[in-house]
Amino acid sequence: MAIEVQQESAKSSDETGKISGDVIATENLWKTYFMGDQEVHALRGVNLRIRHNEYVAIMGPSGSGKSTLMNLIGCLDTPTQGHYWLNGHDVSELNDDQLARIRNREIGFVFQTFNLLARATSLHNVELPLIYNGTPAAERANRAKAALESVNLGTRMMHKPNELSGGQRQRVAIARALVNNPSIILADEPTGNLDSKTGDEIMALFDDLHAKGNTIVLVTHEPDIAEYAHRVVTIRDGVIASDQISSRLRSHA
Repeated sequence: MAIEVQQESAKSSDETGKISGDVIATENLWKTYFMGDQEVHALRGVNLRIRHNEYVAIMGPSGSGKSTLMNLIGCLDTPTQGHYWLNGHDVSELNDDQLARIRNREIGFVFQTFNLLARATSLHNVELPLIYNGTPAAERANRAKAALESVNLGTRMMHKPNELSGGQRQRVAIARALVNNPSIILADEPTGNLDSKTGDEIMALFDDLHAKGNTIVLVTHEPDIAEYAHRVVTIRDGVIASDQISSRLRSHA
């Protein structure tokens, strides 16, 4: 059965103006690009809530607005209009430096192309977010080792990306996403560069991470990958076209 799309104000009634109970909450979110004298509305008033420990897929065809929504959720861009609360804080109007700090602390990114440093070991790649936020060296190493062990790469810590398979590289990227204990893991087409068998293994790892309490937002154009999530939000023409429980979850109900 479809989940009703949130159209009411995303604000809670408390006097602080913060969102309570949601990791992600958007209110009337618009993103407009100007191309010469033309306005292109990539997002048109999106209202979306994602709670702690939800596993949500955002999907849609090319040009639908899903990548724009991902960039806003990931604090890689700011909206033209509306509000976005991440973990209770309105991040809609932060400057670039403030957004960078939020990204480092609150969001773990997993990309289709892995985005690993070619000359760095797995351990050093996972340490990078901790280096940027000033974590002491000994603590960095311990946390990076623990993150790699959590994705079953404890024996590959000193290997460089060219010494790893595609699936192992993605596991390094997932360990890097986990190392700061973020509010959300934002995965953009995480199986796009993997064969189907390795892709299934990576999606099984996301299942395990979700079972351990992580909030996961998966961005994809592939329906079979979206069905790994528990909830599927479909974007078309800059608006939420549907917001449904996945058939996978319904089959286990």
